[in-house]
Amino acid sequence: MDGIEAKKILAKQGYHLVGSGAVKPCLWLNRSLRGGDQCYKHHFYGISSHRCVQMTPTLACNHLCLHCWRPMDGPLPLTEAQEPGPLLNGILHEQQRILSGYGGAKTTDMKRLAEAREPRHVAISLMGEPTLYPYLKELVELISQQKLTSFLVSNGTNPEVLEDLRPTQLYISLNAPDEELYRRVCNPAGAFWPRLQESLSILKSHHCRSTVRMTLARGLNMERPEDYARLLEACEPDFVEVKAYMHLGRSRARLDREAMPEHAEIHAFAKTMGEAMGYELAAEVPLSRVALLSSGRISRSLVPQRLD
Repeated sequence: MDGIEAKKILAKQGYHLVGSGAVKPCLWLNRSLRGGDQCYKHHFYGISSHRCVQMTPTLACNHLCLHCWRPMDGPLPLTEAQEPGPLLNGILHEQQRILSGYGGAKTTDMKRLAEAREPRHVAISLMGEPTLYPYLKELVELISQQKLTSFLVSNGTNPEVLEDLRPTQLYISLNAPDEELYRRVCNPAGAFWPRLQESLSILKSHHCRSTVRMTLARGLNMERPEDYARLLEACEPDFVEVKAYMHLGRSRARLDREAMPEHAEIHAFAKTMGEAMGYELAAEVPLSRVALLSSGRISRSLVPQRLD
């Protein structure tokens, strides 16, 4: 697939391309602006969905995960990385353009729209692997300088990059309890399992809030919760998010609808993991089929300060 065709597909899917990256309004931003419920990040950490910017600095990824709903099956043509200043300015500008479409709608909550025009949070989690963007450290620092909090979600394949970053909250995705299943679930472009383990080990001494995110699919990787727990005991993340695979987007061509667990299954899996790790089941959002385990060391409420 060439770059022009890829851009057309992404634009059709609602992605606003900015340099080497993109921003996209999510389902929960739309619901929140219409006065409805907000995403699990609101229920877990107090983040307002209508004040959250969902973006990525790069469309490139070194995984082709079976459960990924993003609109591309294969690697995207590499785009020259844009400098972090113009990239962030472009992302925030496009977010304002996205919001402008809500101003004339009768269903819009005008108070929330006014709040949304002053974003408070950046989720670096849209698509791609952010650690492949060469100016990621500078981008995270710029976000902080603009008094915005940040969540950075990584697949953990570049531990040397993660070690140097200070987002508000660092996520590492863990979707298998061993290398064999990791290769099957994530289709990595290289022998990355040892690098993922190194990234997990960084969490224990990292100077920011830390979370391990797990996406579980029935009949694929929703098994052996005690083995997941053993992997995580050594890295001691502040939180673990246990989330159901959702039968959406391109993942529907790779997994059956039956692979989507019910929330009761996620609850039971998380509870077993938590008991094995000594973590509490701190919160859950049945609509999103997600549960939160907490070490209890820090408050769940999002704080803009870095934790030293």
